[in-house]
Amino acid sequence: MSYVDEVFDLVVAKNPAQPEFHQAVKEVLESLRVVIEANEEAYRKDALLERLVTPERQLLFRVPWVDDKGQVQVNNGFRVQFNSAIGPYKGGLRLHPSVNLGIIKFLGFEQIFKNSLTGLPIGGGKGGSDFDPKGKSDREVMAFCQSFITELHKYIGADTDVPAGDIGTGAREIGYMYGQYKRITGLYEGVLTGKGLSYGGSLARTEATGYGLLYLTEEMLKCNGKDIAGKTVAISGSGNVAIYAAQKAQQLGAKVVTVSDSTGWIYDPEGIDVALLKEVKEVKRARLTEYAAARKSAEYHEKKNGEHGVWNVKCDVALPCATQNELDLDDAKALVANGCIAVAEGANMPTTMEATEYLQKNGVLFCPGKAANAGGVATSALEMSQNSERLSWTFEEVDAKLKGIMVNIFHNLDDAAKKYGMAGNYVAGANIAGFLKVAEAMTAQGIV
Repeated sequence: MSYVDEVFDLVVAKNPAQPEFHQAVKEVLESLRVVIEANEEAYRKDALLERLVTPERQLLFRVPWVDDKGQVQVNNGFRVQFNSAIGPYKGGLRLHPSVNLGIIKFLGFEQIFKNSLTGLPIGGGKGGSDFDPKGKSDREVMAFCQSFITELHKYIGADTDVPAGDIGTGAREIGYMYGQYKRITGLYEGVLTGKGLSYGGSLARTEATGYGLLYLTEEMLKCNGKDIAGKTVAISGSGNVAIYAAQKAQQLGAKVVTVSDSTGWIYDPEGIDVALLKEVKEVKRARLTEYAAARKSAEYHEKKNGEHGVWNVKCDVALPCATQNELDLDDAKALVANGCIAVAEGANMPTTMEATEYLQKNGVLFCPGKAANAGGVATSALEMSQNSERLSWTFEEVDAKLKGIMVNIFHNLDDAAKKYGMAGNYVAGANIAGFLKVAEAMTAQGIV
């Protein structure tokens, strides 16, 4: 049995009932097979892959808090500090009822390679809780966040582990967590990113993941003789990534015709009104039914039987920006049938392996999330730099650095794919480019 297969079997045996983690490891290891086989003796002797797939530290803790009725509630808290070979752990905190250890491990594992691809000195980590901020008052959210960080603060720091926002964790939640961290430790440091502008946050951080997605997509199309201007774009999700992906796509001359949320999706043939979408989602925190009610050209479709309607709309470019495994094989077939030429992942692992393979086999340009959505963590690292320097850069400075990073990411993964005889396979290219830097650092630092 090959070293890759041995390690994957070990992951499944040691991490039962964690399908998302198994999926992430399998996808990465399969695309690294050619690199690993070329260095198998050295990697096996150092157990490099076993160390790569095993987190350096896994933290599980309870988070008790009091709701507005005076009732004590208890949630589960998680932080997986996966790999610090190239820098302090860096990765978001996800607050969602679906959060469990397997999902956090999948996200943390992906984060290792994503962070490596940015070219910045940050390692891989991820965290969160099964707490749901939806429907909670500000006081309840504050009570949870303060309890959560009271436990987590022991394990994080500006040079140790720097968490950030993610699904369910926005500026409000980061603010409450930062205030509690500062109160407990007495330290005013860049321990969390995604902070408010008045206390160490970075301009362009809100826009970064969505903008970065489009900068990479634009470069991918350009390097394949295509132009994003004039293209029709389908986007899933309606959170931070989706909103700013839509905004940047339209700035680049494309037309975005779909967005979605957990209950339904919008088709707007005249193009999504980003200002209205922001009002509905960022200000009112309402459902997309309100968007449809306010815009005559919009069609609202309720989600039924788990179908993902946005991928049945005719488009040139598809940008899944919601959650993991949201684009399956049937969706991929619909995209190909409708003439889609490119898919770039704005979320973490939103496309199933079967769908990814189908898209690639049918000539669709496909860029995985660890590269395409790296703009958020890249700008978080730029926020860390500003905090360390006690400086604040302009929006234009940060945006220019972000665009440079995303263009560089695409060329690095494109070059890696070509070097190993897989030209055009951007999944393999991203995994290889991200892995080689981490593997070299791990080897240099000895058996730790």
